[in-house]
Amino acid sequence: MNATKANLLNSISLIIFGLWGYFEVTSPTALIPVAFGLVLLLCYNGVKTQNKVIAHIAVLLTLVILLALIGMRLPKSIESGGIGLYRVLAMCSTSLIAMVYFVRSFIEARRK
Repeated sequence: MNATKANLLNSISLIIFGLWGYFEVTSPTALIPVAFGLVLLLCYNGVKTQNKVIAHIAVLLTLVILLALIGMRLPKSIESGGIGLYRVLAMCSTSLIAMVYFVRSFIEARRK
């Protein structure tokens, strides 16, 4: 896997799990990951062509959603339990994986 595929996986998971959460609880805040996922999906070609600006935007958005999921949503989901906890954990996991691959690609680009 590389940063491009990790970004694609993350954006699709944010969209799918965010929509699932929205349709289950009908809370508009569940659409926040969907919005981030759509923007990350729009960044896909820039990440693929190694456009520095777009890649850095994608990393920033991934970091913001990861911190928001871990800091704000995860404690509430742990408290309430249920399937929502697994959705949040899945989104956190894919965002963390994407961050790891972004950092790896930046380190590799720096070495070159």
